[in-house]
Amino acid sequence: MNFEHLVEINDPDVPLLIMLDRAQLWSGLMQRVEDARAFLPGLDECRIVSRGACGVERILRWGEVEVSDRVSYEKYQWVRFETAASGRSGGGVLTIRIEEPEPQRLFLRFSYATVFATGHEREDAAYAEFLRQAYEAADIDTVRMIRQFAAADGRH
Repeated sequence: MNFEHLVEINDPDVPLLIMLDRAQLWSGLMQRVEDARAFLPGLDECRIVSRGACGVERILRWGEVEVSDRVSYEKYQWVRFETAASGRSGGGVLTIRIEEPEPQRLFLRFSYATVFATGHEREDAAYAEFLRQAYEAADIDTVRMIRQFAAADGRH
């Protein structure tokens, strides 16, 4: 399943919304890379097992379930989370891009490519719709967490 959507960060039509700059947005995304527990409900552990110049490899643990992923990024541009296939999941990729079509009009574009196959087309369609809704809600929560981190940092 391929799916993408935009979340507007600085909406000029919402006067009480605290404006974020690209650096604050990037800092929040890096928080999600370094310790995803605040961003993924129920996540017990986010352990970095290796680190490179432009990415990390991690183990994420929900109870007894462990998932390996690789995170790569280009500073201030995009972050890509690649989850390895396992017995419980077909794996997938989430790419989050920072877009700025005009100065201070920031957006995050969330692009998903996931693999699942039940062999039942009708079930797959229902499951895909469920995932789309869950992804959108999680992405809105990600932006909410980034805003909280920025407010706590005091640079708004």
